[in-house]
Amino acid sequence: MSVSLKNIIGSDCYSSINLLRVGRQRYFGSMAFVPPSHKYRIALMGKRRMLTVQNQPATGIVTTRNMAKYQTDKTLTVDNVYSNLRRMEYAVRGPLLIRAVEIEKELEKGAKKPFNEVIKANIGDAHAMGQRPITFLRQVLTLTVSPELLDDPKYPDDAKKRARDVLNSCKGCSVGAYTDSAGIEIIRRHVAEYIERRDGIPADYKNIVLSNGASDGIKSFLKLFNEEIDGKPSGVMIPIPQYPLYSAALAEFGLSQIGYYLNEENKWSLDISELERSYNEAKKNSNPRVLVIINPGNPTGQVLTRKNIEEIIRFAQKNRLFVLADEVYQDNVYDKDSSFHSFKKVMSEMGEPYSTMELASFMTISKGYMGECGIRGGYAEYINMDPEVMAVLSKAISAMLCPTVLGQVAMDVVVNPPKPNEPSYPQFIKEKTAVLESLAERSSLVVDTLNDIPGYKCNPSMGAMYVFPRFEIPKKAIEAAKLEGKAPDVFYAFKLLESTGICVIPGSGFGQVPGTYHYRTTILPQKDKIKTMLQSIKEFHMKFLEEYS
Repeated sequence: MSVSLKNIIGSDCYSSINLLRVGRQRYFGSMAFVPPSHKYRIALMGKRRMLTVQNQPATGIVTTRNMAKYQTDKTLTVDNVYSNLRRMEYAVRGPLLIRAVEIEKELEKGAKKPFNEVIKANIGDAHAMGQRPITFLRQVLTLTVSPELLDDPKYPDDAKKRARDVLNSCKGCSVGAYTDSAGIEIIRRHVAEYIERRDGIPADYKNIVLSNGASDGIKSFLKLFNEEIDGKPSGVMIPIPQYPLYSAALAEFGLSQIGYYLNEENKWSLDISELERSYNEAKKNSNPRVLVIINPGNPTGQVLTRKNIEEIIRFAQKNRLFVLADEVYQDNVYDKDSSFHSFKKVMSEMGEPYSTMELASFMTISKGYMGECGIRGGYAEYINMDPEVMAVLSKAISAMLCPTVLGQVAMDVVVNPPKPNEPSYPQFIKEKTAVLESLAERSSLVVDTLNDIPGYKCNPSMGAMYVFPRFEIPKKAIEAAKLEGKAPDVFYAFKLLESTGICVIPGSGFGQVPGTYHYRTTILPQKDKIKTMLQSIKEFHMKFLEEYS
């Protein structure tokens, strides 16, 4: 049975606790109970009133009478910092990654581990996993950063032309100058042309806003809805499992998170009946205003059919929802029977009233075949947005001056790649095809190998860069996790990291049906490394089952 914290520290002090730390776990707010496995050493630290509970004999009770000696004179403390940021979590860069970095440093210092390196399969960072940059993209970047190389004969003419076009659109002909807040006009025009080629539908460059990756653009958009209506917060419908950017942004902005479950039993499909259930339940306490769709899916890797997209659009139109289409993996479709369909194209082809719906679509240079995560480039296309709201958005982004110019340049190359009659085309198409074919091969390898592990079930990864396997956890392991104050899948992931050096993200960080356990891993490690990683996961899981069965 758990031990009452109030009995340990005294009732007068108990009411003052804002932050409890049990081992490495931190909890905000007064915690009534702590795990019974702990013996308690209590320390109350400063105005933060942080209580530390460790596996050591108690050294005494701290009360409000002797609390003064622990206090500091800091103006900004954990109990007066913006509370929404305090509550915000981002699982992809959470405690597991922190521990993975610590292990890397331990290995550098010569620590002996049952592995030689840490494999960070927690995040879709292609270049960190060994993917080589696309030559043409880097050539254009180099030429814009160092214009003196424009006369160097080793750079192809098509790369030079793109670099000159961008530089001529920059103030002072330098990528070191500020640009318009929405981005360089010629690049926005190229984005619009790219969308027209993709969908066969006109696109207006004035509706294109460039950003520091898709994430910044998505947050700028969601911030528009941070307004109560009739005393209730605005709500945003997000898939469960979801990419933690959304739950983090909603927590930061004070928006209501409305989760709808994807159907794991049907390859993570989206059932309209589940959207209806989620929407109707949320209306009691919030005003649902936005429907987020991630296609292809992250972390689940599904690719929506055109029929499913049409059903989603009808649901959104009926309930007057602004659709946020996260389409950053549109180039990452591996299933031969699946195709990417943009929400804009489907809405337009459905005709009125659907073609007049409000839509925000997002794209990035971080995914696809490019994998340029660190350069930070993205765009949003806003369709049928109220012009007055567009003016408000423009005002908001102007306060951030402009997106990084090199990210804009990289996006320009993505939407305006070499054409078949240009000198760089053969090498470009060879590199692009090789990356996408390799990702498809690794996707199948990961799914097939995980499905061979007893207790694992992994849906096919039809697209994107991840798989989200479900696995069984023995009752004994669930009890052990509870004693450590961890969710069972978090407990499993920490054990995996400490035993193999493999860092994955527990499913609880993305959301999952209660009583099920998952983790997200990327398919990005190169083939030899991914085979080693999968073998290590299999061996670990068998030992884990043996230990806790």
